[in-house]
Amino acid sequence: MKLMFALWGDVSGLHAPDFRERLEGLGVVRLQVNVCDEHVERAMRISTFDPPIDGFATTWGETDAASIAAALLDLPADRVAGWEVEERQPIEPPEEWDGERTDALSNIAVIRCPAELTHEEWLRRWREDHTPVAIATQATFGYVQNLVVARVTEGAPQIDGIVEELFPSAGIDDIHAFYGSDGDEAELASRLDRLMASVTRIGADRDLDLVPTSRYLYDLRTEGAPR
Repeated sequence: MKLMFALWGDVSGLHAPDFRERLEGLGVVRLQVNVCDEHVERAMRISTFDPPIDGFATTWGETDAASIAAALLDLPADRVAGWEVEERQPIEPPEEWDGERTDALSNIAVIRCPAELTHEEWLRRWREDHTPVAIATQATFGYVQNLVVARVTEGAPQIDGIVEELFPSAGIDDIHAFYGSDGDEAELASRLDRLMASVTRIGADRDLDLVPTSRYLYDLRTEGAPR
């Protein structure tokens, strides 16, 4: 089971060895940490939530979501909201579960089905129509789509998807590196037009949270893993 938790407040404790030990005791086998740290502070951010999200903790394992949420609140995060998700990987991201920072800008987008679409039509547009456009118009080298299937913390807001896209680190400051347009202004404009038209069709031109993060992966089962 894959669970994703959005965090507000102090998220520095996500890297603490005792926090990982606590999660391991709860049955978590892998932990992904995404935080808005100094590496990505210049990247673009869009926020529907007020205040903006400060980070995410993603867990894998057969475990109790409420217990994980309690551990996250003890970090101490000010607020935690969690969801169970169904994962798809249109572009499989690099996975070095060693606790080191991935050399990338990891953008996480929280998306919502717009009122004018049924959930089924929104999902079809997102997965079947938008996915190839997003891949063709951006320099992503990792692309993970998480469909929300249930809220797992009390008071978690209704959202419909959480997307993670990995971009070259140069894309933080260089728009051509972000979109893969190789310095060609006409190509950049074309890619932006195509992407934004597709984004509008799934309603992600509004009610969007775009959270720039650094990505860290921990395998809690591996002997000798960072502790």
